[in-house]
Amino acid sequence: MTVRNAGGSFRIRRAARADVPLLLRMIRELAEYERLSDAVVAREADIEASLFGENRCAEAAIGELGGEAIAFAVWFQNFSTFVGRRGLYLEDLYVRPQHRGRGHGLALLRWLADRALELGCGRMEWAVLDWNDPAIAFYRRLGARPLDEWTIFRLTPDALRRFVDGEPAAD
Repeated sequence: MTVRNAGGSFRIRRAARADVPLLLRMIRELAEYERLSDAVVAREADIEASLFGENRCAEAAIGELGGEAIAFAVWFQNFSTFVGRRGLYLEDLYVRPQHRGRGHGLALLRWLADRALELGCGRMEWAVLDWNDPAIAFYRRLGARPLDEWTIFRLTPDALRRFVDGEPAAD
């Protein structure tokens, strides 16, 4: 899909296996922006298996401007028991800093929303860091609303192992 916007001719395409190194580079750029560089432990093999392997669990798209990759999105399907239908969960949306504010992120989100409708999804959701005021304002302008009454919990691999083994949680 090609979209004309303030930034020029922006093309959105599904990621291909050959894009794995590019995706990992942009994932690292996103992590640096989010002040989470130390959290990136993914390797190319992990990204390739998750997006293109026999048991793939996620999908990705690349946004290009003049043939240069400037954005990406990674998503997967989840399920809502309350809605009784699948949903689209946007794991990451990233536009390289020098290309922000030109409608590329909006075009990518619109493209994903269209995918969600095609799949018959009951909703599309994502998380944003509390301090990321520009992203929060952007999402609010789209009509998205934060779910302030929910708190995300996470068990990391070490915590998962301790839990499964019946060991006490580490602080």
